[in-house]
Amino acid sequence: MQIKKITLYCIVTLGILSSKQLSAQIPDRNFDTSIALKIPGNKAVNYPLKELGGEHPAQLKADKDIPVVITRTMKENRVEVVISAKEDIYFNFKQRINTAYSHSDCQFYMPGFWYRRNLRSPEEAPSFHTSDSWTVREDRLSVPMIAVFNEKTGEYLSVMRMDDFKDEALTTHKDGEVIVSGKTSIGYTGFENVDNSATISFGFPYYETPKTYIRKLTLAPSVEAFQFLEKGESIKLTWLLQSGRASDFSGLIRQLWEYSYDIWRPKPVDTPFSDDFVKETLTGFFTQSFVSDHPLKFNSGEGMVVATCESLGRTEVGFVGRVLLNAFNALEYGRQNNRSELVSNSYAVFDSYLNHGFTPNGLFREFVNFDNNSETGVFSIRRQSEGLYAMFHFLQYEKNNGRKHPEWEGRLQTLLEKILFLQNADGSFPRKFQDDLAIEDGSGGSTPSVTLPLVMAYQYFNDKKYLDAAKRTADYLENEIISKADYFSSTLDANCEDKEASLYAATAMYYLALISKGDEQQRYSDLCLKASYFALSWYYMWDVPFAQGQMIGDIGLKTRGWGNVSVENNHIDVFIFEFGSVLNWLSKRYDEPRFQDFVKVISSSMRQLLPFDSHMCGIAKTGYYPEVVQHTNWDYGRNGKGFYNDIFAPGWTVASLWELLSPGRTESFLSE
Repeated sequence: MQIKKITLYCIVTLGILSSKQLSAQIPDRNFDTSIALKIPGNKAVNYPLKELGGEHPAQLKADKDIPVVITRTMKENRVEVVISAKEDIYFNFKQRINTAYSHSDCQFYMPGFWYRRNLRSPEEAPSFHTSDSWTVREDRLSVPMIAVFNEKTGEYLSVMRMDDFKDEALTTHKDGEVIVSGKTSIGYTGFENVDNSATISFGFPYYETPKTYIRKLTLAPSVEAFQFLEKGESIKLTWLLQSGRASDFSGLIRQLWEYSYDIWRPKPVDTPFSDDFVKETLTGFFTQSFVSDHPLKFNSGEGMVVATCESLGRTEVGFVGRVLLNAFNALEYGRQNNRSELVSNSYAVFDSYLNHGFTPNGLFREFVNFDNNSETGVFSIRRQSEGLYAMFHFLQYEKNNGRKHPEWEGRLQTLLEKILFLQNADGSFPRKFQDDLAIEDGSGGSTPSVTLPLVMAYQYFNDKKYLDAAKRTADYLENEIISKADYFSSTLDANCEDKEASLYAATAMYYLALISKGDEQQRYSDLCLKASYFALSWYYMWDVPFAQGQMIGDIGLKTRGWGNVSVENNHIDVFIFEFGSVLNWLSKRYDEPRFQDFVKVISSSMRQLLPFDSHMCGIAKTGYYPEVVQHTNWDYGRNGKGFYNDIFAPGWTVASLWELLSPGRTESFLSE
């Protein structure tokens, strides 16, 4: 009989480790291998496998006859497994490697999902608070890789799956033993504590333990997937192993990001949408979402229903609303392109916020809901900072064009005085506070967001006290965030390890480097570089497969270039803002072409879901760019993988893409 082959691997030839080195590093006894076979309607049976010596490739045999032949080849840094069915089977293949590191000495890394021990995350999300052993499906990760880092010795071992990842299929259940309805390419990876030895676990198809993360702050029982393999079929699985040493966890992130990038070499996505076309399309959001029947005028961009995109009476200064930044972007574009409606609407926004947009104590009214006559009484350093950032761009633009706004300048100086009052002795700022500046959340994780407007205030007002305060934030970031590789709590709807914390830290150091010279500039540049690797680690290098019927897969979305959000919020989005400019600047300063090349991937990829006539991408209105793009088995509350959540906030997505397509803004501002 002719044996059919299902080829699920990429051929990569690397000389990272010789086969002799690999054998010495990972002896056969350190492999623990098994296969679980399931007969539908019955519990699966797990069969431990032993490697028979003296053969090449080596056979993996159970202690009883099973209807499958399994071989494993180890060559250089490659592990290849071929599974051939002698009868129709449903299987889950598992491997574990004992690193010989003490589990208690180790930190763990799964890109875009797991950093150190995820101790900033609550017990309702994957973290050491719930278990010290986790395996997860590969599409949760920006690179399908696990690394175990021994902090005491500096040694690490990583395992990365290689595949062309074309297939995905649905299952009828989300936990327990599930049979995949077709073919999937998605396996699993993770780490386990086996008698206090740190063990890397990986296999195919996916297997999530001790819990599966199905919804925001919702852990479900574990899931084990079974793939059907027809009699006579074979499947080939390939993993790459990499070992090395790193000075610290930041060094590990850098090494493995560069290593992964060189393996995957992500290419720009073939999107035909030019920068000009994207911006022109996004103005559909500016025009259709404008709300003018309240004391505050604004673009409705928060809490909207995807299916209708109807405007709401809710306005938010920063974070997911970005009303002031959108107003500035619309103003600048309107003047450049003779769009009088955009210009008049933008001035209406700024005038209304000047007259009605501040609290009695001089803070921005961060979030106002006119639909139920409520507003937040708890304020955040992030939203206040993002409001200031937008206003400085507006005021500088107006000044450059011969228009002055002394009342606005006075408002901002009053607000900045309140901000400076909040700064702690270590340079940090509290995350949340009341209008009288009483502290609600003293955590310093959002500190880098305020560095940006402090540097801008120094440039605009020529007052050194703002620069001094910004430099003190850098001291805090260096001592408590960057040197400890502990990026957390920048996002306001979660309190965990997140992309935005590292992205903001990198951007903060970029601002300080641009305003500095000599050794001081070098210090900030080096810190910017270190934080940027963490931010980059959240961005996908590969294309997650989707099942037929999962909308964004049917549209043809390529996930490379998109960033996962946080441990709590396990979806991808287009949060980039001016990080592209940061990476291009670092690329030149450090002669690092990977950064510049990856910006091209990000920029090309993030425009894929642009909604316009005949290309609406599941969105009700032109220009309302989607937000919660659910790319793995997780949802924010509705719909799951391959779809958006039913509620979204296009205010920030439009602002993010606009800044990505407006490079050099900060460098221009700081050179005025």
